[in-house]
Amino acid sequence: MTSENVIYQGAEAKIITSKHLDSDVVLKKRIPKKYRINEIDDRLISYRTKEEAKLMMESRKSGVSVPIIYDVDLKKGIITMEHVKGKRVKDILNDLSEKERQNLCMKIGESIANLHKNDIIHGDITTSNMILKDDQIYFIDFGLGEKSSEIETKGVDLHVLMEAIESTHSKYSNCFNYVLDGYKNVMKEDAKKVKDKIDDIVRRGRYR
Repeated sequence: MTSENVIYQGAEAKIITSKHLDSDVVLKKRIPKKYRINEIDDRLISYRTKEEAKLMMESRKSGVSVPIIYDVDLKKGIITMEHVKGKRVKDILNDLSEKERQNLCMKIGESIANLHKNDIIHGDITTSNMILKDDQIYFIDFGLGEKSSEIETKGVDLHVLMEAIESTHSKYSNCFNYVLDGYKNVMKEDAKKVKDKIDDIVRRGRYR
């Protein structure tokens, strides 16, 4: 690896651009926690790295675009993956025409449905974690993801996106309805159960 460049650092991981076998890549490197016992920290980093890589590979098998994984280092907590050089959906959604927004959001909904049909929960579905490249939507950052068949968990997954759209794209909150239209196209009758769960989550939040 050469010429590493940290482009983002959060509480859990650094995102680094680099080179791998002459290809442009992104490294997701989990950050050790000094307040944890070393042995426990090492185990957690290894486990979370392995689980995230597995979810990404399963997502690709389910027909959802994600960066190609080139290498997984469980000891160092690093996933080396394709550098998808597109545009974040967050940065372009507000500037599209209404028809373009509708088409894009329906594609997002269809992709989320393909994840949920395979019991893959992304855990942090926001427009910051989607990249548009060559008319394909790539989902990134599965660090909070999990496997679950629970309707509640799928409802929470979509509710995160609903709130993200309302806060980041407040002028176009109807985008979430387009997402749901795409979601229904794939999930069919199961979509109603998830939508009912979203409504339930909203009510619970309102009356806390």
